[in-house]
Amino acid sequence: MRSCPCFGDKTDEPVSDLDPVLLVSGMGGSIINSKPKGFGFTTRVWVRFILADLEFKKKILSLYNPKTGYTETLDKNSVIEVPDDDHGLYAIDILDPSLFTKLIHLSEVYHFHDMINMLVGCGYKKGTTLFGYGYDFRQSNRIDKLMEGLKVKLETAYKKSGGRKVNLISHSMGGILILCFMSLHNDLFSKYVKKWICMACPFQGAPGCVNDALLTGLQFVDGFESNFFVSRWSMHQLLIECPSLYEMLPNPEYKWKKQPGIHVWRKHGKNGETNINLESYGPAQSYSLFKEALRNNEINYDGKTIALPFNIDILEWAAGTRQLISNSKLPDGVSFYNIYGASLDTPFDVCYGSEESPLEDLSEICHTMPAYSYVDGDGTVPAESCKADGLDATERVEVAAAHREILRDQKAFQYIKKWLGIEPIVSKKSKTSKVADSDSMKPIVL
Repeated sequence: MRSCPCFGDKTDEPVSDLDPVLLVSGMGGSIINSKPKGFGFTTRVWVRFILADLEFKKKILSLYNPKTGYTETLDKNSVIEVPDDDHGLYAIDILDPSLFTKLIHLSEVYHFHDMINMLVGCGYKKGTTLFGYGYDFRQSNRIDKLMEGLKVKLETAYKKSGGRKVNLISHSMGGILILCFMSLHNDLFSKYVKKWICMACPFQGAPGCVNDALLTGLQFVDGFESNFFVSRWSMHQLLIECPSLYEMLPNPEYKWKKQPGIHVWRKHGKNGETNINLESYGPAQSYSLFKEALRNNEINYDGKTIALPFNIDILEWAAGTRQLISNSKLPDGVSFYNIYGASLDTPFDVCYGSEESPLEDLSEICHTMPAYSYVDGDGTVPAESCKADGLDATERVEVAAAHREILRDQKAFQYIKKWLGIEPIVSKKSKTSKVADSDSMKPIVL
């Protein structure tokens, strides 16, 4: 096993005995630009620190087109693109690469940055043995454009490295994207891929976070900095029309240790009497709740009011994705490794209202902050979901890291170096389980 050059002499020349690595981002893990169809300036709409909400609502709010399967922007004078600079690494490195965020080193937007530096320090060379794949994460994980983009990246990495098979490292929803590609293009996956290292993937969904994202939105950054980024409500209006989010709803077919639920304290009045009770919805029953809660949801865009209810067309499309990846099979000769985060309280059940302040109408949910019950995980995805990949894994390991922070976790880096063959692991503190210790199931994700 070769030693890691980051502890010895470094060179700018490509290291011939390194297999190429392709980094694949997840939901929200790519820079997205809005480019005018005619003349004008390209605008970064995700992520940005200044005028974030304004540009977001003007340039990227979208509607799903059931005829094509694509989510299309309301702004008809521009197109959405993901930059491919620096061999695809720029889009997934620092999500807001502005001078200000670099000066204050805002860690929330430093995405694959530390991993890229770690790999470069160990001898990988951008464009020869190191590549990135960022993509329009609004779209379905199985849509043709995303599948073709991943195919091109794999082919490029394979050819640029002199015909060496590629080692994939995916984060979060990027694992669902790879499952879709593996199912649709199993022969190409077998041809180009040597190893797949999967990090923090919601194989069976992310119940608390995704359920609440559909109902009340999602805050990218917490604390004071949240005032400068896209608002929770703006993200809510985008996510309702994003097939990718529906594809990460909790899988109703999976046998959870405890079934995730949505709970609502309701007040009903009849014949002059008032009753307060707690209504509960499992993964399958939650669809009717989404439909009722979002029935009046709408946005104002360019002087027009546009209805944004729960999208049944997207739900049906997501069911097709679930069925597709339930049949995914790891090709012979490809090794699979799974890193998942644990030791953090992770939203599982979500509850709206309280016994003291019940809701009368389900539409009130959209303007109600949730209360969670928690399970072990990375703060976003339960460890149970991450472990349930249903694949013949060479190794599964647990690290004590949060969902995004796992991309710069030193323990995770040690495992990655070990599996890539660039440095032996020295610590034995993290829990490790072989495939024999895990349930045998097929991955099915909405």
